Amino acid sequence: MGWVDADAHVVESPRTWDYLTPSEQKYRPSLFDPNDGTQRQNWVIDGKIRGLFRFAFTEEALVERSRKIGRQMTTTMETRDVANVGARLEHMDELGIDVQILYPSIFLDQCTARPDVDVALCGAYNRWLADIWKESGGRLRWMCVLPFLNMPDALDQLRFARENGACGIFMRPLEGPRSVDDPYFFPVYEEASKLDMCIGLHQSNGNANVVDLLANPDGTRDFFNQYRIFNVGAFFRLVNSGLPKTFPKLRFGFIETAASWIPWVVYELRRRLDTVDDRLPDDLLQEYSLYVTCQIGDDVPYLLQHAGESTLMIGTDYGHADSSTELEALTSLKETGGISAEMHTKIVDDNPRVFYGL
Repeated sequence: MGWVDADAHVVESPRTWDYLTPSEQKYRPSLFDPNDGTQRQNWVIDGKIRGLFRFAFTEEALVERSRKIGRQMTTTMETRDVANVGARLEHMDELGIDVQILYPSIFLDQCTARPDVDVALCGAYNRWLADIWKESGGRLRWMCVLPFLNMPDALDQLRFARENGACGIFMRPLEGPRSVDDPYFFPVYEEASKLDMCIGLHQSNGNANVVDLLANPDGTRDFFNQYRIFNVGAFFRLVNSGLPKTFPKLRFGFIETAASWIPWVVYELRRRLDTVDDRLPDDLLQEYSLYVTCQIGDDVPYLLQHAGESTLMIGTDYGHADSSTELEALTSLKETGGISAEMHTKIVDDNPRVFYGL
């Protein structure tokens, strides 16, 4: 048995939208290639560039990027978009990975503000991932995307996903005008608790206006301010709102945001919430079922003092090519993480199996 990659991606392709129903084909996203040298293609939805770009890098470009940066991030298009499930599984075998948890790519940004389009795109994605899971023999598990603009349909798609290999729900720290502690989402949290499905808060942003506001002056992306910082804030808001007490069986994960922020945020929470008669638990993350993916470069031995031994995980960011991507992260953690073999096993195997309910 190999390890669990707690954060991998599937890159959507035109084939994804073949899963739209005939009546939904009018919502089909199309690709626009700006030919700007970045090897990124833009998705066009409702006549606008929406959603996160498509990672269309050539293998040769990724080999060169890996060499320059000193981190392995080389994948092929057919493994990124899982056009070849067998090739993806073979690469996982090479990396010592038994199971990958697949997060989306296009949905890291808001794709639409129209409920009918939201229902269609999420439904097509979930049906596509269900087939990938089946073809992989259960080794490619996935986080479903839900059309939160239509709660009845969101709950229906959640139940379908649970029956077809999904192990959790992908959420953005901001979903349109709402943050994840908004009672609007409580029906989803209730159903997820019943179905034993986790919530994966992957670095992302579902509010297009905020993403635009926080872009760099030249219009390029500033992923730290547009994405990452909101995940840190979501951790604070969930604890501050008491939501883990409201849904004690629900597991929340904070994915691809590194983990060095944990001591700071826990300190801030204790300064605000601890009182003489009501103190936060010493093992805050474990008691509240809060999990965090660390990255190579985090001081893991130090973080274990604040996060405990049962809540840290690690992923490769497979399929992307950015500051979080390191295909050999699970092995590197063993070699350079400064932790025991037992602790390494917990981070790369035991903890993610508990969080994702594998």
